[in-house]
Amino acid sequence: MRLLAIRRLFKITKVVIKYRLDDLLFDIPILPFWVRIFKKFLPWRWFRRKPLSISRGDRIRLSFEELGPVFVKFGQMLSTRQDLLPADILSSLASLQDNVPPFPTEQSISLIESQLGMKVNEAFSQFNYQPLASASIAQVHTAILKTGEEVVVKVVRPNLKPIIAQDISWLYSCAKVAEYINYDARRMHLIEVITDYEKTINDELDLQREGANLSQLRRNFENSDLLYIPKVFWPLCRSQVLVMERIYGIAVTDIARLKEFNINLKALAEHGVEVFFTQVLRDSFFHADMHPGNIFVDPNKPDSPRYIAIDGGIVGSLTPEDQDYVARNVFYFFRRDYRRVAQLHLDSGWVPPDTKVNELEDAIRSVCEPIFERPLKDISFGFVLMRLFQIARRFNMEVQPQLVLLQKTLLNIEGLGRQLYPELDLWHTAKPYLERWMKQRLGVRRLISDFRSQLEQLPHLAKMARNIIEHQNRQIKLQQKHQTKQTQETILVKLFAAILLIGSIILGFTENFSIAQQWPIYLMSVVGIFLIIRSS
Repeated sequence: MRLLAIRRLFKITKVVIKYRLDDLLFDIPILPFWVRIFKKFLPWRWFRRKPLSISRGDRIRLSFEELGPVFVKFGQMLSTRQDLLPADILSSLASLQDNVPPFPTEQSISLIESQLGMKVNEAFSQFNYQPLASASIAQVHTAILKTGEEVVVKVVRPNLKPIIAQDISWLYSCAKVAEYINYDARRMHLIEVITDYEKTINDELDLQREGANLSQLRRNFENSDLLYIPKVFWPLCRSQVLVMERIYGIAVTDIARLKEFNINLKALAEHGVEVFFTQVLRDSFFHADMHPGNIFVDPNKPDSPRYIAIDGGIVGSLTPEDQDYVARNVFYFFRRDYRRVAQLHLDSGWVPPDTKVNELEDAIRSVCEPIFERPLKDISFGFVLMRLFQIARRFNMEVQPQLVLLQKTLLNIEGLGRQLYPELDLWHTAKPYLERWMKQRLGVRRLISDFRSQLEQLPHLAKMARNIIEHQNRQIKLQQKHQTKQTQETILVKLFAAILLIGSIILGFTENFSIAQQWPIYLMSVVGIFLIIRSS
């Protein structure tokens, strides 16, 4: 284990002790008995400790804030899971979405000016030194451009990379140990998952990448009544500074204000489902950080409300193959065609080739059938995922690291749906979009489009084929040249060996040497025989 990971483990342990998180852990009723016995061996529990005056939710929140962005991101995800955590913990974790303690304004101004190469008052006609919001990776200030447009200025927190490196180093160490001692950990490809997460969180530190993601999402939903993405002002954007249009909307979790503006919550929840499937199936490019702090509602059309999304630091995309398999799985799942779902898992290589399709079909049916035709409030996707993981373990199913972001996004959307409209019938809402996509996928227009794209590739394929043939011809010529040279060298070696042997024989029979004088003859014979054997 690297020194960096050991230092981070010490920090995590210190925070656990400081906020008594071990007390919360050992109070979980489903823990096995040997874990409960283990707590007796923790040194800091040998002494009487004064009770803390803060709630358990605040203890968890404060510990995540102190441990940094990796833990804050985890807390943000947990804050949407009303089916997994008690209300008091959820209430505390909700503040992690956009209310992380800010860093000093002086540092923010210094970083903006060094990145832009100009003073703040030269870049903006007005600049608010008080942060509008503060999150795990960056904080935001409001400003007005010289043109009069209202903007927000996003600035990356200083000195984040060493902290993230420590966390990732520790996660890698844990994953390596887990994969070494446990088959399930190897099946889940923990190291690959952490590698993807490391790339994702490091990408968040590059605000120019985030600006590019927002621009792409904005193009995908241009003139859309479902989703609005703010404009990016590229001349003032740098790797650690992002300037974009300021938006005004209602926080998606502020149900009281949404009702005050007479927002149709049922339509809003249904639009959320449509936005998700549009991003995944149509664009194969989706916002993958949809926690409530990043989602707002435009109140101008209450009967047909539109979402506003910010923070494009984390996006996901699927290959055409993964996109196809995901869509087909979900489509046949909604049609309750479990046989097709099982066969798709086999065809995609997600389960071993010797898997019996009928057994996998029965296992999937046992998980999925009980949750159909029930409103979202009566479904726990956490429980469903747990059952699916049990099936995966039973059938040695490979966990797909490239789909982890999609799973995370699904959990976020479920959490939002529970808060907005718990009566939402997810199946009837999503089914039309999937059926429409399948028709487009298999329709005549799509076949013509695919055929046309293949035709467009023909010149490129012909060029590739010509290059391959030319490369092979060059290789053959080089090989022939090498073989000719090798043959010539072999002939010369054998000729030299023959000369040595013949010379030794002639000297042995024609000259009278004493025993002491005959060693050169023997040496010539041995060298000659060795060269003949070596060159054969």
